Amino acid sequence: MASQDKSAKPDMKLFYACFIAIVTTAFGFILRAIILPQWGHDFNLTQTQMGELSGVGLWPFAISIVLFSLIVDKIGYKTAMIFGVICHVTSAIITIFATGYWMLYLGTFIVAIGNGTVEAVANPVVATMFPNDKVKWLSRLHAGWAGGLVLGGIMALLLGESTGWEYKIALIFIPAVIYGVMTLSCKFPLNERVQAGVSYKEMLQEVGGLGALIITALIVFQLGAVFGWSTIVSVVTTLVIAAGFGFYTRSWGQPLFVIFLLIMIPLAITELGTDSWITDLMTPETQKIGLQAGWVLVYTSLIMFVLRFFAGPISHMTSSPGLLALCSGIAIVGLYLLSVSAGVMILAAATIYGLGKSFFWPTMLGMVSERFPKGGALTLNITGGLGMIAAGVIGAGILGFIQDKSIDQNIAKYDASNNTAIHSTYVTEKKTSVFGDYAGIDQTKLSVAGADEQQVVKTIQDGAKKEALKNVLVFPIMMLVSFLLLILYFRSKGGYKAIKLKRQEEDIIKI
Repeated sequence: MASQDKSAKPDMKLFYACFIAIVTTAFGFILRAIILPQWGHDFNLTQTQMGELSGVGLWPFAISIVLFSLIVDKIGYKTAMIFGVICHVTSAIITIFATGYWMLYLGTFIVAIGNGTVEAVANPVVATMFPNDKVKWLSRLHAGWAGGLVLGGIMALLLGESTGWEYKIALIFIPAVIYGVMTLSCKFPLNERVQAGVSYKEMLQEVGGLGALIITALIVFQLGAVFGWSTIVSVVTTLVIAAGFGFYTRSWGQPLFVIFLLIMIPLAITELGTDSWITDLMTPETQKIGLQAGWVLVYTSLIMFVLRFFAGPISHMTSSPGLLALCSGIAIVGLYLLSVSAGVMILAAATIYGLGKSFFWPTMLGMVSERFPKGGALTLNITGGLGMIAAGVIGAGILGFIQDKSIDQNIAKYDASNNTAIHSTYVTEKKTSVFGDYAGIDQTKLSVAGADEQQVVKTIQDGAKKEALKNVLVFPIMMLVSFLLLILYFRSKGGYKAIKLKRQEEDIIKI
């Protein structure tokens, strides 16, 4: 071990290694979002299966970020980051050689594990490096997410629709190799919790039994859906883990932290759940103006990148709850306009949506780190992990389910009114998802249907996409109400204030 002089500036090489690692996670996200419609066609996937692929790109993140948060102070940040590199490279190889749904699922699962590992390192490292300006620097860190969406999206879109999707997936090798090489030469600091002498058990007590119950329930029930466990098994497993955690810590958890966790669910669905589908949802309207729908995600991500990277002055103008309430209101307007706009007005609506979503994720993480520094890596990363699993299980999945249900019902209505047999010919048998039974379109049969029947189905599908966007409005509305109530709560306590830990040592110890 070596120590660093207390007057030394933070190691910016380490910050940029973390930054490029976050860029890599964004590559994994946007490349799959852009080629998702192509996968649907090439592998004859239903909308719900496409939603499940979007979801598995998110929810395993929660498993790895929580597990690594529990042990990262023991095994070291560098070891965890190298594991993330291995996951990113392995997932790309499996996906490139995929022959069906389950290989796509496995490759996407592994990239999500890598993403969670990277954030389990990057979030607490940056919060420790900049303890007096966490929101600003976490916003800059997560500008890497937006920047990765822009860079990866532009690279994939410029390759053109004629280029095989395998080549687009391979683009992730570029940032993965860069942050892997940078990691090898970086020295990582001890977490601020460790520096302050806060014990491991004290960290766990910040989460407590209730915090453990929330995150465990989402993870276990999702694993149960994947592996076919009964509901009883999932309930018992969840209660045993949460009860054991609560018994060991002798804590229910910080009440305000539990509230933050609950708010993170609609926040993540609004941002990531929508983003995972935005290319597909915007395709009908963007085609009318000759624009590839992936550019909508790239454009909103560019707005997010600029705002996050220059977040310092903005974050100092208002409190974290105030900024999040403002962004929630803007996101409500943006999503509504996206669901009703046509032609070039889509770009105006996308601008408003991009402005709204820009500060959600880093400001929420910053607020958790400011209010619960004793929780160290755990409280910070459980919040991010919960957000990812909520976006993956609820957000991405429910948007696909809403579309399939709408298409199923409206085709049946069309047949009844026009004495046709489109439903019986092109709609699959009932399938089951975590949201219930549904029926999807058989893409193989539809591809050889007559032009009139294809047009009928396409019109109904396009309407279902707009309906899905309108349904997601409930989540930013929930957020707006929650943050307004938090503002009132903090005012009753004398205003929002960050909590500072007194460090045990002046020097930042390096490992």
